[in-house]
Amino acid sequence: MDNRLFSNLPFRMAQSEKLVTPVSLLVDLVLVVGFFVFMFGKLKSHVPSNDPKMIWVWASVTSSCLTAVFWLALQMFRVVLRVQIAANRK
Repeated sequence: MDNRLFSNLPFRMAQSEKLVTPVSLLVDLVLVVGFFVFMFGKLKSHVPSNDPKMIWVWASVTSSCLTAVFWLALQMFRVVLRVQIAANRK
């Protein structure tokens, strides 16, 4: 990889720094599962059907899409937080 592309960034992270730890994976898992359960509970009442199977299917499909967006936002938050902490150390 060409390091000249990243030479003008305001920070440089150490190469040996672990970005993913078992604790961070566990925290992510708990937050994502909790968000899915919360959204599933909220979305069940918004499915326009009387069939319980269809309510479960569409509420879970919609909740999974929203949970994926939540997971991406969580990862972006972690990256921005890590960069800000690294910038403040300098």
